[in-house]
Amino acid sequence: TVESIGEELSAKEIKRQEVIYELAQGERQLIEDLNLAKKAYYEPMLKLDIMTESELGQIFGTLDSLIPLHEELQLKLQNLRGTKNYVEEVGPTLLDWFPCLEAYITYCCNQVAAKALLDLKKQERRVDEFLRLCQESSFSRRLDLWNFLDLPRSRLVKYPLLLKEILKNTAADHPDHEPLQEALELIQRVVSQVNGKTGEAECQFYRCGLYYLEDSQRVAEIQLSRYLYCHGDLKNNKGQKLHVFLFELVLVVTRPVSHNDSLQFQVYRQPIPIGDLVLEDLPDGEVGMGGSFRGAFTSGNEKAKNFFRVSSKGRLKGQAHSLQANDSFNKQQWVTCIRQAIVSYRDQQDSSHPSLLSQSPNSSLEDIADLSLDCDDKGGMDVEMSNT
Repeated sequence: TVESIGEELSAKEIKRQEVIYELAQGERQLIEDLNLAKKAYYEPMLKLDIMTESELGQIFGTLDSLIPLHEELQLKLQNLRGTKNYVEEVGPTLLDWFPCLEAYITYCCNQVAAKALLDLKKQERRVDEFLRLCQESSFSRRLDLWNFLDLPRSRLVKYPLLLKEILKNTAADHPDHEPLQEALELIQRVVSQVNGKTGEAECQFYRCGLYYLEDSQRVAEIQLSRYLYCHGDLKNNKGQKLHVFLFELVLVVTRPVSHNDSLQFQVYRQPIPIGDLVLEDLPDGEVGMGGSFRGAFTSGNEKAKNFFRVSSKGRLKGQAHSLQANDSFNKQQWVTCIRQAIVSYRDQQDSSHPSLLSQSPNSSLEDIADLSLDCDDKGGMDVEMSNT
């Protein structure tokens, strides 16, 4: 342990060794959890015919191929530590290993479709009972299956944080400093690459899930959008549940429907291109739940709250939606996201490179587990959006 040699090291070096040890322990825990997901979930569900091999393959994706990658790093870190419980240099090892994490592109790109299928299968009694029993068992630590499937993504985004902490406690003249700096830059590029590809896959998944009632709703901006800034459940001023998508180039209001035994999103009215989109942040009481405006009240004599309005100033002038979020925080997320999308669009149009398709939002992998702004579930109020 670090404590056994603590008297020989400076406080800064002790901290450095502790973070390196945390890195190694994290690899060990990840390997155990991924093997657990395979042994306690995948194999029993296949053997008991709870799901088909094809369904399990889509839900688990390439998880099985990630285990050897992390076993390799764990072994390398063990060898570095050796019997003296001290690591001289970890930078060169990480610099050599990080490129293999490009395998995460395939795994993370599959996660949106995987979670959608898992949520659909949970509606079946046998699946729900099996997963509930597993979650109640001690081996799961009260985690559900998706928590385990999301662990690789969680681990990926933690590497830059760990490296920054190691680097902070590594002297500038230390032989490990330069390799660590190069490794940090490399893992940041890998995370950015995985993030970009995952964003494209997410956008493609939801584009394919749109169900059109009229051909006129198939506007070009939907197919040209490569990224999805945010999406989630909202209600209109009649209390009807809607699911709204803010794509890179267009806002699409939909109604969740069951079509061909799967969840699809029926496009409601005409999509509004970002270039024509107008946003109004409405004060509480501005919108009535029966469709009236100005000083309206709900049945309990409480003002209708957390509304904002989106409308079109272009070819669809006159079309407007008054949308209600679940709470003030959820509303602010939507308002901020839409404002950023509008500003980003205008900036791109004003720049010397007018194509929006040349750049991707600087979104984060940290919230892949909950990709939507969910009006009905406060635990799911996560947003993928640009930090422009």
